[in-house]
Amino acid sequence: MEQTNPKANFSNFPINGVSRNHVVTIMPVPAKKLVIKNLKSTPELPEDYMNQTWKKLKGAVVAIQQSKANQYSLEELYQAVENMCNHKMASLLYKKLQSLIEVHVSRNIEQFVAESMDRYLFLKKMNETWQAHCQQMIMIRSIFLYLDRTYILQNHISSIWDMGLELFGKYILLNTLVQTRVVEGLLMLIEKERQGDQVDRSLLKSLLRMLTDLSIYNVSFEQKFIQATERLYAAEGQCLMQELEVPDYLVHVDKRLAEENERVLHYLDSATKYQLIHTVEKQLLREHVSQILQKGLDQLLTEYRLTDLGLLYDLLSRVKNGIVELCSAFNAFIKKRGKTIVINPEKDKSMVQELLDFKDDMDTVVTKCFHKHERFTNSLKEAFENFINQRTNKPAELIAKFIDSKLRAGNKEATEEELERLLDKIMVLFRFIHGKDVFEAFYKKDLAKRLLVGKSASVDAEKSMLSKLKQECGGGFTSKLEGMFKDMELSKDIIQAFKLVHTSNKKLSQIDMTVSILTMGYWPSYQHMEVSLPEYMVKLQDVFKEFYLNKHSGRKLQWQPTLGHCVLKARFNSGPKELVVSLFQSLVLLLFNDCDELSLEDIKVATNIEDGELRRTLQSLACGKARVLLKTPKGREVQDEDHFKFNAEFVNKLFRIKINQIQMKETTEEQKATEERVFQDRQYQIDAAIVRIMKMRKSLTHNLLISELYLQLKFPVKPADLKKRIESLIDRDYMERDKENSTQYNYVA
Repeated sequence: MEQTNPKANFSNFPINGVSRNHVVTIMPVPAKKLVIKNLKSTPELPEDYMNQTWKKLKGAVVAIQQSKANQYSLEELYQAVENMCNHKMASLLYKKLQSLIEVHVSRNIEQFVAESMDRYLFLKKMNETWQAHCQQMIMIRSIFLYLDRTYILQNHISSIWDMGLELFGKYILLNTLVQTRVVEGLLMLIEKERQGDQVDRSLLKSLLRMLTDLSIYNVSFEQKFIQATERLYAAEGQCLMQELEVPDYLVHVDKRLAEENERVLHYLDSATKYQLIHTVEKQLLREHVSQILQKGLDQLLTEYRLTDLGLLYDLLSRVKNGIVELCSAFNAFIKKRGKTIVINPEKDKSMVQELLDFKDDMDTVVTKCFHKHERFTNSLKEAFENFINQRTNKPAELIAKFIDSKLRAGNKEATEEELERLLDKIMVLFRFIHGKDVFEAFYKKDLAKRLLVGKSASVDAEKSMLSKLKQECGGGFTSKLEGMFKDMELSKDIIQAFKLVHTSNKKLSQIDMTVSILTMGYWPSYQHMEVSLPEYMVKLQDVFKEFYLNKHSGRKLQWQPTLGHCVLKARFNSGPKELVVSLFQSLVLLLFNDCDELSLEDIKVATNIEDGELRRTLQSLACGKARVLLKTPKGREVQDEDHFKFNAEFVNKLFRIKINQIQMKETTEEQKATEERVFQDRQYQIDAAIVRIMKMRKSLTHNLLISELYLQLKFPVKPADLKKRIESLIDRDYMERDKENSTQYNYVA
């Protein structure tokens, strides 16, 4: 009914949709209160209410179990359950429902005992029964929901859903035959899938979920599944290790692991994963680690198969001690391969380059395949240090000569950046060698040649290498090398001052002379050789000597003709040329200014050059590529009866021609002399170390003295050599044996 407020003023209605000023006043209406009163007594139920109601509920449950239509509405059934619970019939209702469900489950399971059918059909029917049971329990619970949420919850007993699972599981466990057939059927399907057949994964997933929900997955299935897995892969591992190459075997193992992980994702319980994967790893990897490494690692490393090596590392990292055994085998391969490079004298020419390439390859393997694992990095270093010192002194010598060849070629072969990277790699090899004093001796000799003959292609590269050596070995190691560079710089200043003083002397200014003043302690020792120089050369030497000694009194100059080189101007029929030659070559060529033809003996008398050196000099001038002399009779070797004359018909497209001296390579005698100098230096260092230790300790036993020496000496030395030096110092009264203890030494002050 519509009510109006008598005080409302409706005089101002809107005109043309626009409201004019109006006031509406609404008076509040008193609210009515709703009062609910309790009934004085609970209404009583009919006497036969329980039996009638249960009959109704039972009929509904049976209809659900038999998949028939229910004659009562869900609301009516729900209300019936609520009424029974409210009238203290919940306990009886729960028991009756449990009994009814148990009878139905029992009949369903018993049919599987009686029937004999194919495994797959058995599994399929079991899955249908399980799915139907789950669906039925969901519908039954919806009817008895009030019971589930009140009585069951308050008394902490199994919910209707859990009760259904417990009853289903009970009869599965009671019927061992049914349980066994389910598990065996599941194992059969999984085995077929492992053999490559297509199987119904949804069926597997559903039945395994059934076992999990029934809490019998671990007891009935998991252990049998793991045992079957172990048997399968144990046999497969033994067979395939014999049949397949290691790379193929590794791919197979990786595939198997991926398949098993996929099974866990699709239908197995996640808790099974650890045992399953561990079993596969054990049977396919752990049991065959030694065989895999013995059969395939050397091949993979030799053929530089990075992908397979990476897979090998990833797989072996999954098993106990797999990485340890891989690292040990990796170390053994490096030592074996490296030893073949170092020990074989036929590989001396290519040894250093092969070592650099080998080191690059192994570094790449460690970085890309072994993920820079510290164990492999350290093992690589240890292996290189081990095999590179298997051949005493030679690697140190060859590394020094390799650097010499690169610093001579310099930027002609590589850019400055490439040369710098190469020097860094060489320094890595240098760190491995024990005989660093051998390296120093040969490096010093080669550096001297580069500086004196002007064959160093890059001063920056030379100083960069010197800086690397200093950083690695300290200032004491490079002090003499740095002194050589200082000598060359001082020599430039001295010769510049000399030329300024003697520019007015026309006879001297006709010859452009450059002199290098070498400090004897810095440079290698050179064999002095007296030769007959032209008078103007001797005079020029005397003038320079006088100039130098006036500035540096008390010093002594000794000329080294073996290191000299000249640029001669020569006139041929084809035109003038400049010949870049050694001093010995120059002395021979200058003789032909006054003579047309000379014999070997004539040249020897005129120059006073040592016979072997003279023959090599003539061979370079008459038998090499640039034949500025003609030899009679023709031949590659210089004989006693040979005669020589100037080749006026000599032709060359270049204006300045460099004629290399024959026998630029180091002779065996020179190598032995260098090694002998190193050996002698080591004797001095051992003596000094012994005296230094004894002076500090005063008294020391033989074994302790030897131990101290090993700590102080930076080169490899044998105990027998140390014993000889100790005996030598005793003979020279630097130390003495203790009179009471023959194994103890005393310092003689």
